[in-house]
Amino acid sequence: MDKIKILWADDEIDMLKPHILFLNDKGYDVITAFSGDEALDIVKDNKNISAVLLDENMPGITGLETLIKIKQVNGDIPVIMITKSEEEHIMDDAIGGKIADYLIKPVNPNQILLSLKKALDNKRLVSEKTNTEYRKEFGNIGMQINDNLSWQEWMELYKKIVYWELEMDKLQDKSMLEVLRMQKSDANTQFFKFIEKNYVSWLNGKNTNPPPMSHTLIKNKFLAELNKPEPVFLLLIDNLRYDQWKVIQPILQDYYKVENEETFFSILPTATQYSRNAIFSGMLPSEMEKRFPGMWLNDEDEGGKNMNEEAFMKEQLKRLLAKEVKMSYTKITNFNAGKKLADNVHSLLQNKLNVIVYNFVDMLSHARTEMEVIRELAENEPAYRSITYSWFEHSPLLDIIKQLADKKIKIVITTDHGTVHVKEPTKILGDKNVNTNLRYKQGKALDYNPKEVFEIKNPADAFLPKLHPSSRFVFAKEDRFFAYPNNFNHYVNYYKNTFQHGGISLEEMIIPYITLTAK
Repeated sequence: MDKIKILWADDEIDMLKPHILFLNDKGYDVITAFSGDEALDIVKDNKNISAVLLDENMPGITGLETLIKIKQVNGDIPVIMITKSEEEHIMDDAIGGKIADYLIKPVNPNQILLSLKKALDNKRLVSEKTNTEYRKEFGNIGMQINDNLSWQEWMELYKKIVYWELEMDKLQDKSMLEVLRMQKSDANTQFFKFIEKNYVSWLNGKNTNPPPMSHTLIKNKFLAELNKPEPVFLLLIDNLRYDQWKVIQPILQDYYKVENEETFFSILPTATQYSRNAIFSGMLPSEMEKRFPGMWLNDEDEGGKNMNEEAFMKEQLKRLLAKEVKMSYTKITNFNAGKKLADNVHSLLQNKLNVIVYNFVDMLSHARTEMEVIRELAENEPAYRSITYSWFEHSPLLDIIKQLADKKIKIVITTDHGTVHVKEPTKILGDKNVNTNLRYKQGKALDYNPKEVFEIKNPADAFLPKLHPSSRFVFAKEDRFFAYPNNFNHYVNYYKNTFQHGGISLEEMIIPYITLTAK
């Protein structure tokens, strides 16, 4: 078995020969250097060095300077700093330089061995522990999936699956990831059956305990915030899945504490035109069509389908509170608009309610389909989460949130629907008036395999607009997407492995509602 190659840089390295011999006996091949410059040259020339032991006080460039330069060459290599000094600023600088460990001279061989094991084996040990724990959980999750779950239990099960997905993202060993993917697929199969069985009864009052849904969100959850004396910001990040929320949560925790983390169900279709309008109006689509004939637009109508959210929100609040609320509404669709709002957010603080709709994640989802570079950057679920994290970390939205934290302003973060990574095509035929969404179709001349969809033959049963006497809605299940037989292979190759919304999956329907209080 090859020895693990490590570098030890110390201007008194000759006095450390007993330590080096000890490490050789423990399976390490120790390369030595007398200065920071020499250490840096060795790191540049040897790509297989697994760790660096670095003396802080050396002639020439210091250990801290060497640390920075080594990290510029190889940011992943663990560096263990060794120093005679216990001065706090040196420790702070070393920790800020992302050292793996910090040892005070004189050090004994076992200290060094322990530190090396911790630095080199930590990822392996964590990976093994995570895989072992998931194996134990696998059976429990499997039994839950096939049980007769309530909507509350489906929420908890989905959160559990997301937890394990995020744990697997951290690991180098992905041996259990495919097992988890298969289990998630099984969960979506059963979830589809659950929705097929219960969805219409939730809307028609036949089920006395329906879940919180898009059209009841403001009344049953958010209204309580408006009954409190302090102002509140409602931040709706379009297309934000629960796992994406969990990814950005650690960034926010420097400024806000999570007062409450809940989920709710998006209505069908899980598409912005339907779900977001339902949130702001407090109504289902056919109710909006009837009450606001001049503002609600159907799939076949020309024009933007989400142009009246502010009016819907004001009307809903007036209906619920019997008074008008001083509020603002801002929709952000590009970086410059976000920057402008960040520069002027102070002007909103006199309002009782400020609604911000932020469209980045939705744009990312569509760009994932349209732009080759984004397809490559977000080729799978972990990459999709990662690009969301990177965007949020450098976005004007985070700047806005920081400013609100300084002012001790409460924030509610939510979304209108999620998105699913589609893989399998479902063939469908329709006339030229059928809508273009890949996860739901509505029209009067649809031909499909009824076993592969959730069909609503009478749209009125699900409070959906009925554009023609024979109109119906069909929703794609699990990770499927609709494709026309005409030019089928080209269509499938273009849209396979993209992120879509509009249909029925855990990712699209079970979505976050988060209450944040400034620290």
